[in-house]
Amino acid sequence: MRRLSCAAASLLALLAAGRARAHSPDTYGFGSRGASMGGALAADATDFSASYYNPAGLAGATGLGLSIGYGHASNRLRFNDRGSGVRDVHGLSGGLVVPGEVLGVPFAFGLATFLPDDGLSRIKAIRQETPRWELYDDRLSILFLAANIAVRPLPFLELGGGVAFLASTRGRFSVTGRADALSPYDSALRHEVDADLTSIRYPQLGARVRAGALGFVGVVYRREAKLPLSIDARLRGIVDFAGIEVPLLYELESRTVDAFLPQQVVVGASFQRIEGLRVNLDVTWVNWSAYESPVARTRAHLEAAPPPDLPLDLPDDPRPTSVVPLRFADRLVPRLGVEYVVVAAGGLRKVAGQGAQGGARRAVEIPLRAGYVYERSPVPPQRGVTNYIDADRHTMSLGAGAVLNRPLEELPGSLRIDLHGQLSVLPEVIVEKDNPADFVGDYRAGGTMVNLGATVTAAF
Repeated sequence: MRRLSCAAASLLALLAAGRARAHSPDTYGFGSRGASMGGALAADATDFSASYYNPAGLAGATGLGLSIGYGHASNRLRFNDRGSGVRDVHGLSGGLVVPGEVLGVPFAFGLATFLPDDGLSRIKAIRQETPRWELYDDRLSILFLAANIAVRPLPFLELGGGVAFLASTRGRFSVTGRADALSPYDSALRHEVDADLTSIRYPQLGARVRAGALGFVGVVYRREAKLPLSIDARLRGIVDFAGIEVPLLYELESRTVDAFLPQQVVVGASFQRIEGLRVNLDVTWVNWSAYESPVARTRAHLEAAPPPDLPLDLPDDPRPTSVVPLRFADRLVPRLGVEYVVVAAGGLRKVAGQGAQGGARRAVEIPLRAGYVYERSPVPPQRGVTNYIDADRHTMSLGAGAVLNRPLEELPGSLRIDLHGQLSVLPEVIVEKDNPADFVGDYRAGGTMVNLGATVTAAF
């Protein structure tokens, strides 16, 4: 029985370790520059972050670029003035950009990843009646990887696309052997727990057009992605009760969607008319109406073959869960980002690498950034049996950095250090239930989210 308990605990750990809804770039931005400008980079990302914001922007890189960063988000979301169990999230982000030419046509290859530092994937099975922050409960706890290629077929046009990968979990649990009900320590049980990390691929496409001296216009498409979760449990053996042997078989299957990324279309503009100043505006359409319920579909079956003279009534198999339709709504997300580069010190240096355009730059530059995002909640009022908590989200961000242009002969581009701080405010919402006998009852929910981080980029 002790072995059985250990195996059962392992299965419960799989089922209760956390649940992923999406990934870090969707929630907090990708890289410090993107986070500090509210993610408004569909027309203005040419470093590793372009692998998320707009793969076409990779063609704007003029040199090899390597980036690595770290972010930590503290989620202070509350339910009835108590903590709601939404975990803090943190991890590494980074990537590279490799530009070149093929038959005279500029192209670039890019890789980018977000790696949570407390596990590659987490899952959770929760009853639909249980209150939880559906869109933020462990959203970051999932591995993200993207590989993209971009080309510039015309001087004013850049096209890019690639594949993004998400990681999910598939688990199997099995117990076999003989259990002695009166002498548990004499039981001989074998158990096996097997969990695999699987991946789902989805495409993303982008285009970036130079609008003369005004700047750039960008368009991005990200396809919907779903991570199916499968948990199978099987217990087969013999239960010995005072010499009476009862063969027993118990099977459990659970199927659900572990993470769902809605389809997205982004249109953005980057106004660069004034030297050193960039004003970016993005609008994202998010297809939340296609969101699939996270409620697990389970099947359980029990078989036993007791001796004919032993009266034993087996319970009926449990009925499948009746899943209440979600009816989430699509939403438009406006994003605003501003960057101003202050020429700090040093003489002019001829600089190669991304962001330098191969021209002369001062030795030290200081970029200052700010951003704002408004995300209207797609979740309808929860007046029935379900309790998917959400609220409108206002995100304000600030950032700064230091750019050292051609600091060494071995580094003909630049060394860039960026910092970001982000505050999200979710104003309190009050949910009033239609049924006064609802076991959760009326409740209040709201809170804040704080995200801090840094990114270092070397352009050669």
